[in-house]
Amino acid sequence: MTGLHIRVFGAVAVMASVLSAALPLYANADELTFASWGGAYQDGIRAAWIKPFTGETGTQVIEDTNPTIARVKAMVDTHKVEWDVVTAGGASLMQGARSGLFEKITPEMVDQGNVLAQARNDYGVPSEIFSTVIGYSTKAFPNGGPKTFADFWDVKKFPGKRTLPNKPDTVLEAALLADGVAPGEVYKTLDTPAGMTRALNKIRQIRPDVAMWWSSGAQPVQALGSGEVVMALGWNGRFQSGIDDGLPIAMSWDQSVAQVGYFMIVKGAPNKAQAIKFLNYIIKPEVQARFSQYVAYGPVTPQSIPLIDPARLGRLPSTPERLANALFLNLDWWAAHSLAAGEAYGTAMQN
Repeated sequence: MTGLHIRVFGAVAVMASVLSAALPLYANADELTFASWGGAYQDGIRAAWIKPFTGETGTQVIEDTNPTIARVKAMVDTHKVEWDVVTAGGASLMQGARSGLFEKITPEMVDQGNVLAQARNDYGVPSEIFSTVIGYSTKAFPNGGPKTFADFWDVKKFPGKRTLPNKPDTVLEAALLADGVAPGEVYKTLDTPAGMTRALNKIRQIRPDVAMWWSSGAQPVQALGSGEVVMALGWNGRFQSGIDDGLPIAMSWDQSVAQVGYFMIVKGAPNKAQAIKFLNYIIKPEVQARFSQYVAYGPVTPQSIPLIDPARLGRLPSTPERLANALFLNLDWWAAHSLAAGEAYGTAMQN
């Protein structure tokens, strides 16, 4: 063997040694990156789903926060996708889906057969159900507070300042329900100019008694706890946290607007196979039931209900009894009308 052959053979041998050392690292690299919204919500996801998923599958989950649609779009547009799975509510899901930011999830990818029909979507796997309900001060109403949206609007029977979200979704629905529209007719009514005007006029009716238009879920809880307002439209999980912290707050479940949280796969996700595996994991009934131990949001699979401690069920929005009184937010309607509705609502807030 010549010196040249020896040098070439030696280089090849060294390269082979390097590759053989590196290959196991790549072969065992089983991970995905998950982005949600931090706080108690992401803490609950980590405890109920992420850690057990890693323990059962060996797939490591790297966490990030603040998956706004703008950030997702920037990743997709530049082909530099860093996230595999992100979370959002229905409005952001539809916005991202219409902009081509999320993978379409077929039945072959994720079997959603156990999921509530009202919660299913082609571009996201339902993760939990939360509801907009009436929260009220037990100091202001020691003998029982408002039960229905009509009660919320009744400032003579239930006097005192209110707080409403600064965005229209759930408020337009609550306004029409308060005005006597049947749940099954709410979106048919909003589809007409007269129906939208009816909802906005109902909001204008209560505007003098609105002390604050809240922008974050913690604000109505704080306002109730401090006495700034006596009732609020807000999310059941936030009110429950306030109750757990000892604030003088109660909730009414006689009427609610149910919403669904979703997990989506970002278009071009680098670890799509692992993302699919994770989404299939979180909708198992026994896994769904586990989340309610950490956050007062309900499962999206009815089979989970019998697996949850009866005392804990009293905190959740997706029991059969509460869903019977709930109107599900219509994502298709909001996807088509969110811009116009937002502008009209902003005007109604002001004059």
